[in-house]
Amino acid sequence: MKALAAAALFVGLPALAQTPEAKPLEPGRENLAIPYEKYTLPNGLEVILSVDRKLPVVAVNVWYHVGAYDEQPGRTGFAHLFEHMMFQGSKHVPDDVHIGMLEQAGATDLNGTTSYDRTNYYETVPSNLLETALWLESDRMGFLLDALTQKKLDTQKEVVKNERRQSVETAPYGEAQEKAWQALFPPPHPYSGNVIGSMKDLDAATVDDVKAFFRKWYAPSNATLAIVGDFDPAKAKALVEKYFGTLPSGPKPQRPDVKPVRVTRETVIRHDEKVATLPLLTLSWLTAPYLKPGDATADVLASALSTGRASRLYRRLVLDKQLAQSVTASQQSQGAQSVFSIEAVARPGVTTDTLKKEIDAVLDEVRKNGVTQEEIARMRTRYDTYQLAGLQTVGGLGSKSDKLQSYNQYVGEPSYIAQDLARYQDITPDAVKQFANDVLRPDARVVLHAVPSAGQAAPSSAPGKEAR
Repeated sequence: MKALAAAALFVGLPALAQTPEAKPLEPGRENLAIPYEKYTLPNGLEVILSVDRKLPVVAVNVWYHVGAYDEQPGRTGFAHLFEHMMFQGSKHVPDDVHIGMLEQAGATDLNGTTSYDRTNYYETVPSNLLETALWLESDRMGFLLDALTQKKLDTQKEVVKNERRQSVETAPYGEAQEKAWQALFPPPHPYSGNVIGSMKDLDAATVDDVKAFFRKWYAPSNATLAIVGDFDPAKAKALVEKYFGTLPSGPKPQRPDVKPVRVTRETVIRHDEKVATLPLLTLSWLTAPYLKPGDATADVLASALSTGRASRLYRRLVLDKQLAQSVTASQQSQGAQSVFSIEAVARPGVTTDTLKKEIDAVLDEVRKNGVTQEEIARMRTRYDTYQLAGLQTVGGLGSKSDKLQSYNQYVGEPSYIAQDLARYQDITPDAVKQFANDVLRPDARVVLHAVPSAGQAAPSSAPGKEAR
């Protein structure tokens, strides 16, 4: 399913200038709209309220419209580092008890995540404890700097550096994939830096840097608060006014205005893999931003290529020719530009060049003939199921509160789910064929060969020969 990159606590772009043109809704889909009310406090804080009385719980979901996209060169990782700092205590909340207080209150779906386009914090609590959750969120929004110390910063810098070691430097293919990503988005493009940052930049972060980042990006004018679940709207509004209405704010910060990147030749990276024991091949292209024309088409093709045993790449590489241990295709949707990737892990004795030849053969078939209507229908069913299942829960990633926030950020309309699903209605085999020809060109991609050294590679099942 669609990949939206994020680094979680355990591990946007401004709202798009124009809402994508909505296609007419299919019969029966008119009722998919999520009832909500949206208003703005005088200090600029956006508030979204949506009542759902299925269960006696309520989700509190705060999005700060800042991510790795907004960082300055030499200061990568600040958005994610700040996600950690937000759990370390504020003026009226003792150090390291934010999570404990919520857990003692029965909170679930409690976390924070950072992506290139936004940072969010969320928890689901029993309905009678809504005030507790709002108080905690307001205290760290308004009074975090009162409790920020060098010791806390140093501690969290080490935590994040350890995350980087685990997720990049000692992870299979971690450094190789970082190289490929930076080839797609060369510096100084704001997507170039890893969301988690670099060791050099994390080491260089000072208390003054962090305070300046907070003052600019964590103001109420750059945040949206969503409350979803079993609550009384009038009482919720009073609580929001009580805990957030008096927080000072400044003007909404301007996000970077960056021209789209273009890849105009095939860029090949051959990486000496130090961790994994099997070769990895990745092919990546720059594609349309999230919810823009072409984004849904990329989803359809990704599904046709690698979702399920009958998918084209899985059937050819894994089942029929037994060249790959695994193969995936995905559209990683983002606010400025997205990335379409095909990733295959070779079986012992198989080279990445062989995988590339076979993948290109499958892509050539799509460029010539497109995909079938049945493949499109299967993808639509999967996406419908995934999106609609999320509406059954009020809190957590992919939930009703998360969807309201996401659509609000990217198109300015929180209840955009029916229009989102409708994007897939008119996709045809010819549209997928055109996408494969126009976008997935051999001269517009980054090709990564991550190959273990001879001593690191897994033993071949047929020494000296490639498996067939």
